[in-house]
Amino acid sequence: MTAGNWALWGCGLFFLTGLLTGVWKYLQIAKSEKSRAHYYVDVAHRASLMYAFACLVLERFANLSAWNNTVNTIAVLASMLFFALAVGSYILHGWLQDTRNQLQTPHQLGQFKLPGGAMLGFMWLLIVAEVGGFMVLFAGFIAR
Repeated sequence: MTAGNWALWGCGLFFLTGLLTGVWKYLQIAKSEKSRAHYYVDVAHRASLMYAFACLVLERFANLSAWNNTVNTIAVLASMLFFALAVGSYILHGWLQDTRNQLQTPHQLGQFKLPGGAMLGFMWLLIVAEVGGFMVLFAGFIAR
């Protein structure tokens, strides 16, 4: 499968996730006295839709890249993996309703506190994968 095809699969899956989390968001709003969904349900909905369109950007740059399909696929999948991990964490926090700020210390996941440095390490990996993945595709576009 080509890097562009992977990105289109990601686009479809993130868009579907955005639509489904939109239903979840609406149901929470409908039941809420303040007509609001949990903060991370809202974030999951918006981020999923944003990442769907980000995947279209990845698809376009992968298809215009001078690099071979293996390099482009790794770049696309690295970005998409961390898009998915971010959305997954938002969905989890929305489900657990355990925080309104996952970056606030101590970092919580339900009743558990994450070890110090875990969130910092994850955030640096996310930055490297997402920014680095796109930089590879953009460099391939420039090289072409």
